[in-house]
Amino acid sequence: MGKTLFDKIWDSHVVQVIPDGPTQLYIDRLYAHEVTSPQAFDTLRDKGIKVFRPEQVVAMPDHNTPSDQQEVINDPIGRKQVETLARNCAEFGIRHFAMGTKDNGIIHVVGPEKGLSLPGMTIVCGDSHTSTHGAVGALAMGIGTSEVAEVLASQCILQSKPKTMRINIEGELQKGVVAKDIALYIMAKMTTSGATGYAVEYAGSTIRNLSMEGRLTLSNLSIEMGSRAGIIAPDETTFEYLKGREYAPKGAEWDKAVAFWRTLKSDDDAVFDKEITYRAEDIKPRITYGTNPGAGIAIDETVPVLDGMSEAEKAQLNVQLNYMQFKPGQKLEGTPVDYCFLGACTNGRIEDFRAFASVVKGKKKSPNVVAWLVPGSWLVRQQIIDEGIDKILAEAGFELRLPSCSSCLAMNPDKVPAGKLAISTSNRNFVGRQGPGARTVLASPLVVAASAITGVITDPRKL
Repeated sequence: MGKTLFDKIWDSHVVQVIPDGPTQLYIDRLYAHEVTSPQAFDTLRDKGIKVFRPEQVVAMPDHNTPSDQQEVINDPIGRKQVETLARNCAEFGIRHFAMGTKDNGIIHVVGPEKGLSLPGMTIVCGDSHTSTHGAVGALAMGIGTSEVAEVLASQCILQSKPKTMRINIEGELQKGVVAKDIALYIMAKMTTSGATGYAVEYAGSTIRNLSMEGRLTLSNLSIEMGSRAGIIAPDETTFEYLKGREYAPKGAEWDKAVAFWRTLKSDDDAVFDKEITYRAEDIKPRITYGTNPGAGIAIDETVPVLDGMSEAEKAQLNVQLNYMQFKPGQKLEGTPVDYCFLGACTNGRIEDFRAFASVVKGKKKSPNVVAWLVPGSWLVRQQIIDEGIDKILAEAGFELRLPSCSSCLAMNPDKVPAGKLAISTSNRNFVGRQGPGARTVLASPLVVAASAITGVITDPRKL
């Protein structure tokens, strides 16, 4: 029996298997940010331990970083976290991409774009959306703070091996449908717990035709259906994206690396624990109506009705709709929105800004909408300027902000006020995620752009 791509990477990184216990797995890259790392460094300090392989660790602040200016962080807790990260990196000899420098940005955007995340690697970070890096053909997982300390101290981690699942998407996407819609569609079909206990490989003709930015978006959202990791086999699209990146191999080493990377695919006779296939033609632009990413519909559909549901399902739906101020059977298209957010490690890349600009070009932002357009890194921001996208945005009434996690979560100044409705390209619509009492509808950059122009939830295909 052949091996899956996941098995190939996992097996090649096994240090030892503990009988009736977890596997000790070697880690190629640890990413650290300001929120989950302080306690890990304190653990090493308390035990008198040095970082085992500091050259394999990269750190940067992103969660607390403001997007309007980056001279100072006014929140004392956020400022302390960012300052503590800088001190810890200096003390332990770790590469640190400081706030406001050209290397900084959201860690899950910067890693791939700098060639720090490469095919065949094992990658971890104390952040659930570490699954993003699986798009380059790596095994990437979010871990807890105590596990961050494990990796800092030993470059290894204890993990139980998950089961494997392959999700195939076949066919050609409709106009106006992008990777974000694919992810929201899969989550609605499988629920937010549908991949719990699995590592997911995305495959099929639709996936092969996605850009790297699209693949990064899809892998980013793997965690939202409970998956331990989301991975896509590297191919020519991957190699073209990585070639010439700052930390990618160069010259003869590049040729050697690509020759190895070509072997990183599931064997034809590999057997997955579970396999599912969806048709691309069935996917439309999507939005969420509830308080988890799986509570979603096609933009031209209506909120589910209670008929035929169990009492528990009715109660759960009612709780979500009461918070969101929606009703069963309601059509959400045309609903007024207060805030529009383009950014996050889900959709803060150059392709997302190109898509947004393609919709708003020659139009004007609705005066009723507050819009936050936040690049995922300083490199993305420079690309936006170099391509003249900033001028298109400015002419349409939008401001290009500074790289940050921004309104993805309420840990920096970009908070949506209580009761206000935001349509967002971020990854989570949990209660209070964008601010205490804030209401969030998740959507693609195209849907968010169309809604920012009209001031209501809008199908971009109609503009």
